[in-house]
Amino acid sequence: MTEGQPEGHCIRCCWIGTAIGAELGLAETERADLYYTLLLKDLGCSSNAARICDLYLTDDISFKHDFKTIDGSLSAALRFVFKKTGLKSGLSERIRALVHVVQNGGEIARELIETRCHRGADIAAKMRFSEAVQEGIRALDEHWDGSGKPEGLTGDAIPTSANIALLAQVADVFFQEHGRAEAEKEIANRAGTWFAPDLVDAFLAASQRPGFWDRLAADDLARDVFSMAPQSTQPVDEDYLDAVAEAFSDVVDAKSPYTADHSDRVTLYTDLIAEELGLDHDHRRWLRRAAMLHDLGKLGVSNQVLDKPGKLDEAEWASIRSHSWHSERILERVSAFADIAPVAGAHHERLDGKGYPHGLKDEEICLEARILTVADVFDALSAERPYRAAMPIPQALAILDKDTGSAFDATCVAALKAGLARLDASIAA
Repeated sequence: MTEGQPEGHCIRCCWIGTAIGAELGLAETERADLYYTLLLKDLGCSSNAARICDLYLTDDISFKHDFKTIDGSLSAALRFVFKKTGLKSGLSERIRALVHVVQNGGEIARELIETRCHRGADIAAKMRFSEAVQEGIRALDEHWDGSGKPEGLTGDAIPTSANIALLAQVADVFFQEHGRAEAEKEIANRAGTWFAPDLVDAFLAASQRPGFWDRLAADDLARDVFSMAPQSTQPVDEDYLDAVAEAFSDVVDAKSPYTADHSDRVTLYTDLIAEELGLDHDHRRWLRRAAMLHDLGKLGVSNQVLDKPGKLDEAEWASIRSHSWHSERILERVSAFADIAPVAGAHHERLDGKGYPHGLKDEEICLEARILTVADVFDALSAERPYRAAMPIPQALAILDKDTGSAFDATCVAALKAGLARLDASIAA
């Protein structure tokens, strides 16, 4: 969603990359690390979205998508920057942005890639993946000839899994945009520059096998890719599910400086309310995961919209409103989190039925969703936003009071106040 690629991009990259690994005859451990590197290569992709919007005065999602479709030459990169930068900005603002980008292009690219790759590796570590997977993600944008970023690694200093993941990424992007012939041509053209020649040979051999491209375009490809998953030695217990939820809340909160730590704070307020209402330990733990993951759908919203300082137009507002629906759709596809999907998806519903995405009202909104809604709105009011400074807590609570009964559950609002008072007393003590 954040990279602007057609749905299933990392699934397709995993199909391509594992086929390359099979051609190379990688050992079982190497194949396992490659498999997870391919699926998780874009873990850090949200972390440079706001910076791209700021630098290029453009929609980060379409920028990322379109940039991947150009060839690797400097001339193509410059043409792209001139074509994409500041199209909706005034002439003087656009010129200033272009001059800055052209003069500092190398350092800007290094900064953006370093942020993305290092953040992705850190999140993979939080999810307890191996050091080899972390290094594969960290080195995703390194090139065989040393022209990549952020470290300028060359040759065998680049993890094989990273170079395969980058090759698979380019192959899928060009296949989606231009078809098989162009994908094969683009990979062949980058042999010895972006990619190790033996990896290119392995890709071209795999791509000639019957059914390779047809399977890549199949609707049920995910089933085949997930069936290839290595045998896990990581116990999937409650602690691990918490770690996964925390990791993906980091992905979401990294998208914008204005949402940094939003999921953590909403989780705290949710737990305060739940504790005041007497929910037991296991129930609260389950609800905390819904709070951590409630904004997953914002990964598909451009930072030009999320960070806009002025009033949103109709299309921008529709984009914002779509995020809770996407959160629900994402979570219901993950068996371990499917039961929290309706709660996370309902955090913008209102008791009077005027909320979104489903227009639920009264008893149709479960207690857990009511708790999450109050926690989310309170944080939105009491935290800094691009269009206003953070509100004092009494003012934020007064706004909640005003809409209690129409938008918010009175019991949940009262529980938030009680929890905040208790928190304040403990801090003062």
